[in-house]
Amino acid sequence: MINKQKDPREQIEDTLAYLYKDSKYDLIKAIKGFAKSGLKPIQPSNFKDVYLSITKEQGADLQQLIKKHNCKHIIEFGTSFGISTLFLALGVLETKGHIITTELIESKAHKAIENFKKAGVNDLIELRIGNALETLKNHKAPIDLLFLDGWKNLYLPLFQLLAPNFHKNTLIYVDNADMAETQTFLKTIRQNNKYELQRTFGGKVVLIRLK
Repeated sequence: MINKQKDPREQIEDTLAYLYKDSKYDLIKAIKGFAKSGLKPIQPSNFKDVYLSITKEQGADLQQLIKKHNCKHIIEFGTSFGISTLFLALGVLETKGHIITTELIESKAHKAIENFKKAGVNDLIELRIGNALETLKNHKAPIDLLFLDGWKNLYLPLFQLLAPNFHKNTLIYVDNADMAETQTFLKTIRQNNKYELQRTFGGKVVLIRLK
């Protein structure tokens, strides 16, 4: 009997289905739990076992953005367990692109790498472990899509760090745009008439483009 190899897209989708099913933690409940315990301020390490994943609808939207704008060079801030990265991979399968993603928590990064291998897309993804301001500080290549989904107080310095690599068609996809720290970041960006901002997903996401 000949074993039929899975289509790459099917392999990614199967891995995503497993990861969503395996999501054991509800983020809102986790935050409430930390607050009740008096654990302040909350640190990234508090979420080392928490799935900080985008919705399936957001994932499909990212995938379509990549295809529509032919994005090849993608940077993601905030890998977590790799769910969003796999949606990005679905897009770059179409555009023949590549993803650089960065994760602060080493245990999460290693689990994400396992997930990328399981999905058969490890060759499309370079995962850098550590503070994104360090792991991306020497990045010099053009950026087609920057996906911001990490620690919110780093959105602005990371944006400023990578801005020299933006071009007229660069897209910056900002998740958790309705959170206070993200709102502060977006207020700063709005003051620069070089950029235009578009709200989507009821304000949870903001898409930044160069005018």
